[in-house]
Amino acid sequence: MHKILIAYYSCHGSVAGMAEQISLGVDSNRACEAVLRSLPEVSPNNEQNVASIPEQGAPYAELADLEDCAGLIIGSPGYFGNMAAPMKYFLDQTSRLWLSGSMIGKPGGVFTATSSQHGGQETVLTSMMLPLLHHGMLVTGIPYSEPALNQTRTGATPYGASHVAGQQGQALSEHETAACRALGKRVADIACSLA
Repeated sequence: MHKILIAYYSCHGSVAGMAEQISLGVDSNRACEAVLRSLPEVSPNNEQNVASIPEQGAPYAELADLEDCAGLIIGSPGYFGNMAAPMKYFLDQTSRLWLSGSMIGKPGGVFTATSSQHGGQETVLTSMMLPLLHHGMLVTGIPYSEPALNQTRTGATPYGASHVAGQQGQALSEHETAACRALGKRVADIACSLA
């Protein structure tokens, strides 16, 4: 069974909801298993500032999860066109994995949620791709063969799955849900092909 790690930070629940849909896409490949892991808040001093075990939701991601996975999909809300501090903090701790080359050749993907239609979704997605590229991962997006990309009036991009949450945290649209599942399935299928 190939483990596909879905590591995410979610402040208001939108990104967590996306992660669940992505996991369904991963699990649609019977040779793969989705592993959901969340990220804790960080303080203004860039230190983890919460208990090491969350009270609810997915367990927190650890570096060992990255080593053990056959593929990685990371998600973060967008803040001013960039990933959230907890995701950056987590990725900044992966130097040991970079030095060992343990992520080289694994497929990777990215996803985000923003409060507005033009909230910098594509720049958030590309900001999360950069560390994956430095690790030598094979970054994949969602091809235009996925109908949701041509039909959406909300989120979903070729760079990765996205969601327009709005100010009140709207539910995922039909097309956003389809894009999430397509991303999960694509990374899972690539991981199987590479194995």
